[in-house]
Amino acid sequence: MQAFETDVQNRIIKLVAGILAQNSLSADVTPAARLVDIGLTSMDMVNLMLGVEAEFDFTIPQGEITPENFQSVDSLLRMVVSQLQPVKAA
Repeated sequence: MQAFETDVQNRIIKLVAGILAQNSLSADVTPAARLVDIGLTSMDMVNLMLGVEAEFDFTIPQGEITPENFQSVDSLLRMVVSQLQPVKAA
């Protein structure tokens, strides 16, 4: 994994852990763990979406706001990297 992807992954894990902490939950946030399985609710997913947009300074396109993209840290990582890559290359 490239340093860029590792940084993005760590930032997503920190966002997820922060949301869990707000709910007084603690879980091992691994890249492959399903977010609903570690305790995120649908409202938490909305907060996560907003957190990702703020953290990475971009608006998630409507077509990317899918259950598949918000299943795990890995799926979020792929979506965020795909959105940031064109900016990074410019």
